[in-house]
Parts: sequence; structure tokens; C-alpha cells
Amino acid sequence: MLKGIPNILSPELLKTLAEMGHGDDIIIADGNFPAASHAQRIIRADGHDIPEMLKAITQFLPIDTYDDHPVALMEVVKGDPIEPTIWKEYEAILETYNYDFRATEYVERFAFYERAKKAYAIVATSEKALYANIILKKGVVSE
Repeated sequence: MLKGIPNILSPELLKTLAEMGHGDDIIIADGNFPAASHAQRIIRADGHDIPEMLKAITQFLPIDTYDDHPVALMEVVKGDPIEPTIWKEYEAILETYNYDFRATEYVERFAFYERAKKAYAIVATSEKALYANIILKKGVVSE
């Protein structure tokens, strides 16, 4: 056991975050996302939601400052009346790391799936909110 690491971060997830390089994507996926069929590496985080996972991951994962859109969300399908209120939670979490949420990219559903296939890893959560999937691009540690 280690001190100061949130319990939500499994040894497998910590290892994955450490292995990732600058520009690699990690997806934190909701419970409806087809993670197993799209992942190069899948990390199960059953029983956890995305906001708590996002808070824990962003304590250790630098967000890319060299990319115009280092964070991406799955955009709402045209005609779907859903308004993803969970995005406001993401905004609040990411603002604590000086991330300007206006730089967020909104990716069409099937394009998001294609991007998922190329991601370094997918963290599969039990999040129930619709359109909760989020992509984070790893930056560099400059300290």
C-alpha cells in the first residue's frame, strides 16, 4: 500500500498512466460504452463513476498544453434531447488544473469510437449518465 494515492486508482491504472507518453489518449468511458470491443488496453473500474475517476486521474496525469483540443467529449447525436449535465462537473474538475473548457472538442459518436480504438487505454466505469465519455490527451511534466 502507498500513501497519498486515491484508492480508486488501481495498480493497473497507475501503471498505465505511468507508461503513457506525451500525446497518448486515455478514455474514461461510461457503462454503456463498448469498451471491451474497442480497447487496446482495458482497465475495469466497475462500481465507480466518471467524475470521481476524473478527479483522481487528473491529480497525476498532465493535460497536453501543446494540443488545441486535449480533452474531447462524445457529442450528442442530432435529434437526441439529452443535455449532458455531467459535462459541468468535468468543467469544474478540469478548471482546478487551469484547463480552459472552451478548448474541449466534441466528437461525433462513430468518430469517437474510431478514436477509442487508437487510444492507449480505456477505463471502463459504471457511470450511468449518457454522453459521459471523455478523452484526455497526456501532456508533459515540466517540473
